[in-house]
Amino acid sequence: MIDRWLADLVATPGLTAVSAEEARRVHVDASLAALEVVQRFDGPIVDVGSGGGAPGIPLAHALPEREVTLLEATQRKCDFLERWARELPNAYVVCGRAEEQTVDRWGVAVAKALAPPPVAAEWCLPLVAPGGATVLYVGPTAQTDRVALVAERLSAEVGDSPAGLLVLRKLGPTPPGFPRRPGVARRRPLAELAWPCARPGLRACEPEGRRRQDDDRHQPRRLPRGGR
Repeated sequence: MIDRWLADLVATPGLTAVSAEEARRVHVDASLAALEVVQRFDGPIVDVGSGGGAPGIPLAHALPEREVTLLEATQRKCDFLERWARELPNAYVVCGRAEEQTVDRWGVAVAKALAPPPVAAEWCLPLVAPGGATVLYVGPTAQTDRVALVAERLSAEVGDSPAGLLVLRKLGPTPPGFPRRPGVARRRPLAELAWPCARPGLRACEPEGRRRQDDDRHQPRRLPRGGR
């Protein structure tokens, strides 16, 4: 089944830029790198921004006793996922955005190539119940310090994480006000709002560029020489 899914994934335009030769390493082997971590936490699994089904489909295939939700916002990709979810009795497709789902519902949220890690963390953590975890597949420039700030705002903390992964343990229920409205996490990243300002004189938790624009609006207008 996995081989047929991989062939269909590579053959379907707009789902992956990976060649057939690299598909197993990128979409199956890399997805299963989180298998041991996922097994540490009980409860259903949600693959946020599932796209063509990685990592959700390989995880569902490897863990037949666990319910796996493939969450995807694009209808065309949902149609592809529906075809393959029918072959896995424990896989289900939800077509919608992370911000629109029930909070504190899943035991584990996984995300691979979804968004910058701080943004992906904000999308995933509200979905996870206390005692569960978000598992992000990350590269060497994962901005762990900023992810930790996001986790703290969302009742979570960065836990022991194998190379290539960030494990965020959910310690309590999702705080009021989260998730924010669809699109806000990307436009106004929570990590920037929570990041200590580096220079004196800037308002706390506010980017310098925004501060300069605000200041300019409050400065008296200079008139050209000679009056109006």
